[in-house]
Amino acid sequence: MRKIKAQLFISLDGVVEAPDQWHFPYFNEEMGAAVDATLGEADTLLLGRRTYDSFAGAWPEREAAGGEDAPFAKVLGDARKIVVSNSPLDFTWRNSEQLAGDLTTAVAALKDEPDTDAPVWISGSVSVVRRLVAAGLLDELNLLLHPIAVRTGMRLFEEGTPSVPLELLSAETFRTGVLNLFYSVAAAPGEGTYEDAKTYLPQH
Repeated sequence: MRKIKAQLFISLDGVVEAPDQWHFPYFNEEMGAAVDATLGEADTLLLGRRTYDSFAGAWPEREAAGGEDAPFAKVLGDARKIVVSNSPLDFTWRNSEQLAGDLTTAVAALKDEPDTDAPVWISGSVSVVRRLVAAGLLDELNLLLHPIAVRTGMRLFEEGTPSVPLELLSAETFRTGVLNLFYSVAAAPGEGTYEDAKTYLPQH
């Protein structure tokens, strides 16, 4: 069964919107390697329309330009790109297709695709990630947590929605202070009160 995994740049105060406006000062070879180990190894990408439009507006030109980022641009171009949108789309970037039907039904079918164990990666695409978390279909969440409070913009988890318990799978600290965190969605932690917690306080 294929796993569905998502990678997002996120600020200390939970903002995931417009990372191009705040994350580049923290992008070094460690983060480049982290992105290459995820999106750079993907054969299938699941993208929201806005994320797709951003990618399609940049990466084909970078591949054609033949610069330092051309090899990574080629990887993205060669990958199968499935785009989530409620409106009909016309594609100019190769290997792009529109997701057919209901998101959760289609993603469940993707997970069951035969003859491959390669994960499906989501980059950005916050609304897609939220819906898959709510449906219990997201297997892993890779957050590149930046040491900055952006103070404005869309956050990954909305107010007024059910809590989302997470289990930390791995953590790595980059020299820039960015944390490379991998989580899975976990079961609820159960009940707990201050009466339970105070037994762990230091006794003086």
